[in-house]
Amino acid sequence: SMLFALFFGAGNLIFPAAMGQSAGANVWWAVLGFCVTGVGLPLLGIIAVGYSGCRDLREVASRVHPLYGLFYTVVCYMACFAIPRTGTVSFEIAVRPFLGADPSAFALPIFLAFFLGISCWLAASPSKLVDRIGKFLTPALLVTLAVMIVMSFATPMGDFQAPGKAYDEPIKAAFQGVLDGYNTLDAIAALVFATLIVNSVKEIGFTDPKAISSQVMKSGMLAGLLLALVYIFIAKIGAESVAAIGMQDTGAPVLAESAKVFFGSFGAYLLAAIVLLACITTAVGLLTCCAAFFMQLTGKFTYVQWVIGFTVISYLIGLFGL
Repeated sequence: SMLFALFFGAGNLIFPAAMGQSAGANVWWAVLGFCVTGVGLPLLGIIAVGYSGCRDLREVASRVHPLYGLFYTVVCYMACFAIPRTGTVSFEIAVRPFLGADPSAFALPIFLAFFLGISCWLAASPSKLVDRIGKFLTPALLVTLAVMIVMSFATPMGDFQAPGKAYDEPIKAAFQGVLDGYNTLDAIAALVFATLIVNSVKEIGFTDPKAISSQVMKSGMLAGLLLALVYIFIAKIGAESVAAIGMQDTGAPVLAESAKVFFGSFGAYLLAAIVLLACITTAVGLLTCCAAFFMQLTGKFTYVQWVIGFTVISYLIGLFGL
């Protein structure tokens, strides 16, 4: 449950929605390709780190060469440094629509301080992540998503339209779906989050390497199944939405307008809840992993100090906007 929430950020919401609109009648082929890289590769990454018996990604990559291990791990962590984006995406989709046509210049700084402050507090105690995210935030996220998915079956917006150029043949649609799924960044993020999952399994009480590997594998399979189901249903909503809301530039307005069609003005509040929950869990996971890695790498400052440092850096970058 926690692993699913760590993976499931804003991009995981908007990419399949946009893909569904463009794929149209070939949406199921596109979803198949999307799941190969959006679910299959992250699952393999989690299983690989768990099976290796290594403490973290650096130790795994160091089997090539110690310098390669250091280089590759730093690149992965920096590539996954999407914490500022989680805050700015939340603001643009979940907050800005309620502020009118000309929101105050102080709106983004105030929201980022609130959003990242909560993320910092949640990340400051990694031993409590399973309880805070796995038992509370993830169920809340899944419930809000389920409400929207159920409405898409109860009152579908329309039929699948003709596919776009990149999806106009089944094989092309599947291949484009492979690229779309890789854009979620979860294939790389899996290598980062795997360390967090391995440590959580150990804290629960597992000590035998085979038992740890087994528990990590089960976690990855459950998270992968949940991801696949959500991708399928969000892509379906996107594919059916064209007749009702027209083609949109990105997945964000696809979801926003679809929510309004399903629920009227209440839809904006529902989507805001979905986006906030999805983004804050990813921000917490990234803060936790980055702080733990760089504390271990440098041997300087405490874990909490690194969390605070990355929070401040994320805040300053986020001020530039989405």
